[in-house]
Order: sequence, then structure tokens, then C-alpha cells
Amino acid sequence: MKKSALQVARAAYQPKLPKALQGPVVAVEGAATQSVGNQEEIKAMFPNTYGMPVITFEAGEQKALEPFNVGIILSGGQAPGGHNVISGLYDGVKSLNKNCKLYGFLMGPGGLVDHKYVEFTDEFIDEYRNTGGFDIIGSGRTKLEKESQFESGIEILRKLGIKALVIIGGDDSNTNACVLAEYYAAKNYGVQVIGCPKTIDGDLKNEQIETSFGFDTACKTYSELRHSLQDLQRTDWQHPARLQ
Repeated sequence: MKKSALQVARAAYQPKLPKALQGPVVAVEGAATQSVGNQEEIKAMFPNTYGMPVITFEAGEQKALEPFNVGIILSGGQAPGGHNVISGLYDGVKSLNKNCKLYGFLMGPGGLVDHKYVEFTDEFIDEYRNTGGFDIIGSGRTKLEKESQFESGIEILRKLGIKALVIIGGDDSNTNACVLAEYYAAKNYGVQVIGCPKTIDGDLKNEQIETSFGFDTACKTYSELRHSLQDLQRTDWQHPARLQ
């Protein structure tokens, strides 16, 4: 299918990056973290992952790295920006070593459990750059809570040589990430589980995260709709038929 001029221009757009991420970076560990409330209760629930340090990224020197593979899951409701999170991660791992691979699990966490996935390529990713939604691999709301699910997940992660799994989603999805990370840490499975906050509700934020991706677009869209409805109501009320 021939692309329009707008589609071509949109695909060529380069999202702005923080200065620290515009080149090689080094991860710097900071102070230990803690939950906002119920610290002892949550620590007891997550003894292997609670209190991990804050990580900041600073400019560093380029280092040669061995190839590694990463998995990614879109979870929960759709939000603008999902495709660019994936394309950004793809560009990042390829910049570290061109032989790194990024796999996407289809239709949410269920893809991990059911071993349904795709391997991203340049051609695949380029079709979705700077486009909205979660269409690239689909999303789902499968709850990760059973040991059989965790073990099924590690089977496919080992088969694909995946060392890190990124789960993009809201509060429930990041709970999935926490539970999975705790289980794999307790078993010493050697897989990092990373939660990426996504919500149009604006209910995932702290000192490090001013707002999750998707929220800004949602606010602007809803504001435009509200404004349009107000204009429509005013226009309809002033219609001659209404004034008789």
C-alpha cells in the first residue's frame, strides 16, 4: 500500500530524548526504595525484590556488549505511545549490539503463557513508528497469578534466550510485573522483569515519573471533545426552531 505524504513525514519524526539518553549511558545505583505505605506488609510479600535501589542513567562510554535478547508485552487498555516505546526499545538494544533480538508476546501476558510471539525486524518496526495504539502485537488482561503460568513463561524465555522482560501497562499490569519478578528472583531464574507505566488515567506517578505516557494525549483529546460538545450545544440552542 502506498503511503501518504503525512504517513511518510510522521514515520520520519524523531522523538526528543533526554540528554542522558542521547548516547552511551551508565546505570548508577542510588538509595533503597520503599513503598508509599504498608512497608512491612509489602516487604513480607516481596522479600526478594523489595527495597531495590533507585537507578539513574548518566552519560557514559561506549562499551562492547555480548548479544542479549529482550521480550516485551503490551498489557491492559490501549494508550497512545505504545508503538514508540517498543520502537525505542528496539533501537536501544540494536545500538548496544546489532545481534540483540527483541521479541513481542502476542495479545498481552497470555502470549507469554501460551508461547505466542513474534521477532521484531527493521521492516516490522518501521511500519509502526510514531503511530498510536497497541496494534503492533495486541494487548490483553490475563492475570499472572499461578505458578503454572510463571513456569510456562520461563520455558519460552529460556527457549528464546531472553534475559529481560518488559511489561507495559497500568496498575494491574505492573502488579503482574511485580509478582513475576518476585517469583523469578526467588527461583534465581536470571530474568529481569521491568514494568513500564502506561495509563490514560494518570494514576501511576511519583517523583521519578511525572506522568505516564498516554495521559497527556488523552487529556488533550478529551478536552477537545468537551469543547466541541459545548460548541455544539450552544449552536443547537441558538437554532431558529429553538427560539420560536
